[in-house]
Amino acid sequence: MRRIEVLLNEYGHSHTNKLNILIHAIAVPAIYFVTLGLLWSIPRPELLMHFDVTWAHIAVIPMLVYYFRLSGPIGAAMTLLSVVSLYGIMLIESSIYEVWIVCLAIFVVMWILQFVGHKIEGKSPSFLKDVQFLLVGPAWWWVHWLKRMNIAY
Repeated sequence: MRRIEVLLNEYGHSHTNKLNILIHAIAVPAIYFVTLGLLWSIPRPELLMHFDVTWAHIAVIPMLVYYFRLSGPIGAAMTLLSVVSLYGIMLIESSIYEVWIVCLAIFVVMWILQFVGHKIEGKSPSFLKDVQFLLVGPAWWWVHWLKRMNIAY
């Protein structure tokens, strides 16, 4: 069995309740988005500012390497989510709102929802066993979409 399948199967064991799955379908990509937003908001040195690069841009690189090493289609899907997330963050930045405030508020709400989902499920979140599952969650989310489009992961 491929490594991605082992990780997804293990992650799936604590995500079987339909309501918990629905909560995760909303919260997982939202948490990915706002985590990038929070990284975006960290002050950066002059060198990064000169190239218009944020800590979010830098963090995306090793994450995408991780996802592409697990699976090409998941890596491509996570690239799409990353691009959409970074664009969304740029939209927030161009608004009257502070990126970090918006992202922090959403971050807190989404994590509360996730823990409610796990309370309903009756199982602990996977990342409490292995922090790697914080990155497996978005891959698990994408696999549902890839399967619907008949794309092998």
